[in-house]
Amino acid sequence: MSGMGGGSPASNMTTMMQHPTKKMMMHMTFFWGKNMEMLFAGWPGSRTGMYALALVFIFFLAFLVEGLSHSRFVKPGLAQTLAHTVRVGLGYLVMLAVMSFNGGVFLAAVAGHSLGFLLFRSRVFKKPDDQPPAKTVAALPLHH
Repeated sequence: MSGMGGGSPASNMTTMMQHPTKKMMMHMTFFWGKNMEMLFAGWPGSRTGMYALALVFIFFLAFLVEGLSHSRFVKPGLAQTLAHTVRVGLGYLVMLAVMSFNGGVFLAAVAGHSLGFLLFRSRVFKKPDDQPPAKTVAALPLHH
């Protein structure tokens, strides 16, 4: 059947994007490897060190998103709005990086969010006296 050959972009789940100076493969399924681009043209490229730096960067961004999401130090008002704006912006950067479909980037983002949640939100590292006091209901006198 015409148009259903194995060479179509939909069948191999990659597309070719034309740049004025080069062709670039854009993956549409998860792949493993250090040769990729995310967020910025040419970054991290094909160098192993830059790929490792990109993974650390994404891990840190995801960790920071969790930290800002569960921060109790920001006072309501303009500062809280600014912190929310930064958190949303960083969250979108993590999302765009994951959309590179690189397996390492995906795992770094999930690990960053997980560690951030563990440290900032879970009660694993909190002492019992760090917990807010439980609300108690005052006993009402019973009238007979």
